[in-house]
Amino acid sequence: MNKLGPAKILIVDDEERNVKLLGALLRAEGYAILSAPNGRDALAEAVQKKPDLILLDIMMSEMDGFETVAWLKSDSRTKTVPVIMVSALDDRDSKMRALEFGAEEFLTKPVDRADLKVRVRNLLRLKEYNDFLVDHNRILEEQVKERTLQLATAYRDTVLTLVSAAEHKDESTGHHVRRISFYCRVLAEAMKQSDVFQEAIFNASPMHDIGKIGIPDQVLLKTSGFTPAEWVIMRTHCALGASILATGTSPYTHMGAEIALNHHECWDGSGYPNGLSAESIPLSARIMQICDVYDALRSQRPYKPALTHTRAVEIITQGDGRTLPAQFDPGALSCFVEQADRFAAIYDQHVEPERDRRSA
Repeated sequence: MNKLGPAKILIVDDEERNVKLLGALLRAEGYAILSAPNGRDALAEAVQKKPDLILLDIMMSEMDGFETVAWLKSDSRTKTVPVIMVSALDDRDSKMRALEFGAEEFLTKPVDRADLKVRVRNLLRLKEYNDFLVDHNRILEEQVKERTLQLATAYRDTVLTLVSAAEHKDESTGHHVRRISFYCRVLAEAMKQSDVFQEAIFNASPMHDIGKIGIPDQVLLKTSGFTPAEWVIMRTHCALGASILATGTSPYTHMGAEIALNHHECWDGSGYPNGLSAESIPLSARIMQICDVYDALRSQRPYKPALTHTRAVEIITQGDGRTLPAQFDPGALSCFVEQADRFAAIYDQHVEPERDRRSA
């Protein structure tokens, strides 16, 4: 039964002679014997010594067998240990009560040696099989978790490879999209979103600008201001990105399409492409918006220098004429301020190499 020795049986009885008698019978069958003089000690012994089976007397002081087995079966650490109730009580009501409280078997004193042997053996076999199933299920769960992690990693690598095509045209580096993932997860956590949402936005947010792959280079790479016609073309990257991701079936591509379409919408209705406002903008896009603006302010581009963390936070919270606090979800903005130091740490950890900043 036990990998390191014989099966352990805990005998619980407040009469020492009964413990010695049952112990002698069971030792003769090759079992290791533990004992407890009352129910309270039995509970502690069961947790600490982890017996494979318990023989439990009903009539005991302090805590009787019925109460003891109820406690054993209510504790996740002991509920799978089979219990045989042993008593001089031979009435049907006592047997039914013992079984209702969770006992697997009932033996009447004086205990018949052959009967004891068979019931103990059968319950130990059942316990062994149950332990095997538990262990097997644990192994399967670990394998599923490992495989799920492998698939998630492969999926994320595929996403980053796909996104890099657009990012290479625009920013020459994947550092931006990696930072975006971490920013979004931090902000989603601060806004008390579920673990599922946090994981989804971590994987979906890098796809926010995938639509830029469809923008002509002469517009996308322009270092001066856009003409009105060029600005119309540039704004189409939101719808293009959503269209690219629309056929995806995973929750990540679904959220990715949602973010791609709406991450330039503003809380005050001043954004694009559809002029949405307030909570009509999906939460994922509201979170993405403030993260994208922060990283854009921090990053050097051909048309602008990189700003310090302090200056970027100042612009987001106070405005600079172009960027205004009213453009952001107030809840997201409040959480951004609370988590500003973590944003700075993420940027510093995933900062672009000097050569990339020069070529950007």
